[in-house]
Order: sequence, then structure tokens, then C-alpha cells
Amino acid sequence: MRLILKIIIFTFLLAQILVFGQNTSDDSLLKKAYSEIYDRPDSAISIGKKILKKEKDINQLIKIYSLLSTANIAKRNFEESLQYIIKAKELGKKTNDLKTQTSLLISLAIQYEQMELFSKSFETLDEADTYLSKLPDGLYEKYFETGRSYAIRGMIYKSQSNSEIALEKFLVSVANFEKIKAKKRTYVNLSIVYYNIGSCYLNLDQSEKAKSAFLKAIDYAQKDQAKSLEAFGLKGLAEMYKLNHESQTALDLLHKAENLCSNTGDLALSEGIYKEMSDNYLALGNSALYQTYNNKVFALRFKREENELSSINHSIDDYNKEIIKKIQDVKLHFKYIRISIIIIGLAISLLLISLILKIKRENKKYQTEIQKLIRY
Repeated sequence: MRLILKIIIFTFLLAQILVFGQNTSDDSLLKKAYSEIYDRPDSAISIGKKILKKEKDINQLIKIYSLLSTANIAKRNFEESLQYIIKAKELGKKTNDLKTQTSLLISLAIQYEQMELFSKSFETLDEADTYLSKLPDGLYEKYFETGRSYAIRGMIYKSQSNSEIALEKFLVSVANFEKIKAKKRTYVNLSIVYYNIGSCYLNLDQSEKAKSAFLKAIDYAQKDQAKSLEAFGLKGLAEMYKLNHESQTALDLLHKAENLCSNTGDLALSEGIYKEMSDNYLALGNSALYQTYNNKVFALRFKREENELSSINHSIDDYNKEIIKKIQDVKLHFKYIRISIIIIGLAISLLLISLILKIKRENKKYQTEIQKLIRY
């Protein structure tokens, strides 16, 4: 259960950002790439990199970097994902678009949450809130980004085993997504949030509410043909049946989930499914299959943790570079101050010397005149 609490599925929240209002000739390719992020992430990455080579427009570059970040996070390749979303964020600073800047900050917060850098995630969300507050009420992006923001906060509290507060955040998230008139755009997000609501209810031993939430998650996933999300919903149901000692029913659901996510490359999802399978086979006394799936769990966990560690190290490197840059900026600032003080000091010295020389010349002149007067 502790592993399941740590499995993050917010990659789908990233897919719906920055994909509207495209005007270039590569629109169709970019849309195709977004449609393949979860079932064929490698294809999405290939398309994104192809478009990236010839793109110059800042807004389009932001979309492409966001696509590449999302596709890599779908594969749990956090290192590359983090690099791309940071590039998108830096480009976003060059625009005056509040919607873009808000979206990129929340996407970065998702990245940090996935890496379990919760304080960084909260810090980034707080920064995003300053932009969100400036967006007018009734705007699609305001409801969408607010929904994402509360969903991330809920995920963090859930990871910290605080299901009650997590539920509060998830329900606010749902309320915001439901305000969006274009309902089709909310299916993926509602599926994600309801899966997590179901997990919270499961942690609170409220099986019926958990079942209802998981079924909603599956329903919304099917409406959007999001196979990975449907797999998550099925896995959630399987957890519930396992806790009710209905291991065979749980296994039937898990095998279906395994087939659905076979091409996604989502290591955490596959790991979670195999973990549930091994638990249920153990409960049924099938030691051979228990061992088979348990070995798969360890293999995937090692690969996932290796990727996550690499990403965290890269994040630390970026943070250190940022600190070094700030220190250099401060040093440069003080260097300019010192130079300014020296210049001002020299200017004052020259002025004083000039005044002294002037006074001496005048004194000498007065002395000469006085001597002339005395002679007469």
C-alpha cells in the first residue's frame, strides 16, 4: 500500500496544456504527438524532436518542450523531462502571457511532486497562485489550472498519508474541472482525480465510496480512450477486491490493466500492477507466479529508482547552478558598487584638488596684490 501511495499519475495533467491556438504548418504533427504521449511516448518524443529542429517561434517552442517533457514523464524519465520543462519555463519568462506562465509553473510543480521534492512543489505552486489570481473569473485556463493546482496539493498530502486533507483538495479540484464548459477537455483530469479520491477512501477503509470513485475514474478514462488511466482505475478496483479477500477477481482486473498499459512505458504503473499480482498470487498459494511477478517488481523498481535518482541529481545540479549564478550576480553587483565608489571617490578627490589649487592660486594672487600695496 505504501508503494501505491507513492505512484504518481499526474503525467496526464500535462498533456492538455499549451495545445490550443496553434498556427504553424506543424500543427497536425504536434497534435498527433500529443495523442500518442501515453500509448506511444517514444513516437511522441520522435515527432517533437523533429519539429524542434526547425522551429524558431517562442510560443511553438514552449509547446514542443512541454510535449517532450510530458512524454518523458510518461516514461518516468525524470531527468530529460525536467530539462525540457525548465527550458519551457525559461522561454515562458520572455512572454507576457499570464496563462502560459501559470501553466508552465504548475507543470514544473507536477515534476517536483513526482520526484517527491514536495517543498519545491509547494513553492512553485505558490508562485503560480500569484499568476492565477490575476486571471479573470470565467476563463477556461483559470478553472483548468486551479483544478491542476489543487490536484497536485492533494497528491502531496496523500503521499504524506494525510488522506482527509488530500480528499479536501481533490474535491476542490473536481469542482473547478466541472466548471469548464468544454467537458471533453476534463475527462482525463477527472479520471486522475477520481482515481486518487478512490485511493484516499481505500486508505480510510471506506470500500463502497472507493469503488464508486474508481468506477468514475474508469468511466472518464474510457470516454477519452486513455488506456493507461483505465489501467489505473482497474488497479484501484483490484486493490479493493484484494482487501476484501477476493483475489481471483482482483487478478482478472489486473491482467486487463496489464494489457491496457503494455505500450505506455510507465514504469510506476507496471510496477504497481505487478506488485498487486504478486500479492494476490501469494494469497492464492501460487508460489511460482508469486515469484515471477515479484521479480518483475524488483526489476522495475530498480530501473525506476535509477531514473528518479538521476533526475534528482540533475535537479540538485540545476539548483546549485542557480545559487552560483545568484552569488555571481551579487558579486558583480558589489563589483559595480566598488567601481562606482572608486569613480566617485576619484571625482571628489579631483574636485577637492582642483578647489585647493584654485584657492592657492587666488591666495598667491592676493598676496602679490597686498605686497604691491605695501610698497606704495
